[in-house]
Amino acid sequence: MSNVISVKELSKTYQRPLKLPGKQSYLKNWLHPVTEEFCAVKNIAFEVQEGERIAFIGPNGAGKSTTIKMLSGILYPTGGEASVLGLTPWKDRQKLGRSIGCVFGQKSQLWYHLPAGDTFNLLSYVYDLDRKEYQKRRDELVEIFSLKDILNQTVRKLSLGQRMRCELVASLLHRPKILFLDEPTIGLDVTAKAIIRDLIKERSTLEKTTIFLTSHDTGDMERVCDRVIVINHGEVLIDGNIGRLRKNFIKKKVVTLITKEEKVVMNMPGVVQIQWEPHRTVYEVDLNLQAVDLVISESLKISSLRDITVEDPPMEEIVRGIYKGDARGDL
Repeated sequence: MSNVISVKELSKTYQRPLKLPGKQSYLKNWLHPVTEEFCAVKNIAFEVQEGERIAFIGPNGAGKSTTIKMLSGILYPTGGEASVLGLTPWKDRQKLGRSIGCVFGQKSQLWYHLPAGDTFNLLSYVYDLDRKEYQKRRDELVEIFSLKDILNQTVRKLSLGQRMRCELVASLLHRPKILFLDEPTIGLDVTAKAIIRDLIKERSTLEKTTIFLTSHDTGDMERVCDRVIVINHGEVLIDGNIGRLRKNFIKKKVVTLITKEEKVVMNMPGVVQIQWEPHRTVYEVDLNLQAVDLVISESLKISSLRDITVEDPPMEEIVRGIYKGDARGDL
């Protein structure tokens, strides 16, 4: 497969105001503003192939949104190169816009006081779509995303989940080759998140649409994407398969014991009780200090074991550990 995104030594630097100390600082800052250089993205490099689903994750201020804005042509970089579908985003923004879709969870492309259907019609003219092809595509997406009953309601009256489904339809009308998603499930309830994730993955699979997704919700990453790029302090730390991310960075296991005894106490280095209820005890095992098979052996010695489960910690904890440790490399 060919690369649809290629990034080499891409960087973005801002000048931000530096606040001066003292009682007269407000006046000084206003009359003689002092600025400092802030590097939001530092010489990052990666490639994305057609049809890949990428999770581009990192803590607040890591450089995620800045990167997406450069790749979609909204921001000019300070240095480096980027090619998206063979085009330079910030130079060929209008041409590129016909082949990419963008959904920003905190910024709507829908007209707030108009029905979503009116926005769809407007976008069909923006993208210069053939009328018959547009109507066929719109009807297809309205059916898939279950929008028929709300298509003529004003956007301001829709729930957040309904609005996000409309946002996705608006971004897919012109059959984009790449879909940039910035926090697509922010603020949604569990059910709405599941629906949005399934719809994104389904469209990507059926239409070979490349997904480039940023999110603080690790559920988005696990259920939609097959590759993860971790960025922090403007630098790429990790790039690789999500399955290998789990394997390489899991440092703990969660062991649940179901016992005949009402309570079981294990005194072993690296084994910490994190939950208890009668006949059920949950332990967290630090793999640097204790082997899981020894924990199982000890539990058999000290209790009448009815059942035992050994699980990985939630992906959220794994990712948080990577942020703290600033681990680096390819998976």
